[in-house]
Amino acid sequence: MTQESFDISPHSDKNIDADKLLDYLNDRLPAAEKNEIEKLIAGNDFVNDAIEGLKHVKDKKKLQAYVDQLNQELHNHLQKKKLRREKKRLPEYSWIYITIILILSICILGYLVIRQFLH
Repeated sequence: MTQESFDISPHSDKNIDADKLLDYLNDRLPAAEKNEIEKLIAGNDFVNDAIEGLKHVKDKKKLQAYVDQLNQELHNHLQKKKLRREKKRLPEYSWIYITIILILSICILGYLVIRQFLH
């Protein structure tokens, strides 16, 4: 899967790098980059709400641990969904089995019809 498939931000033309976002929250960015991120935040309600929520986190040093934990849980959830989907799928050569069953059914039906006409 590509990185774009994990982008849940609607209408995002420009993505904010997660490291830059964490640096912004921890006030470790130069003024120019800070202004650039603030412009991106102002233009996107989804990102703006996310920033507001992240600002309420008391221990900013644990943000990266939270992000890593969320990414791991998302990966595990997607992996479980993928395994369930693969279990539901018929075997690769299911059409062969269906053909064999169909031919056997026709043979049995033919035998019964011929037997009925001979008696």
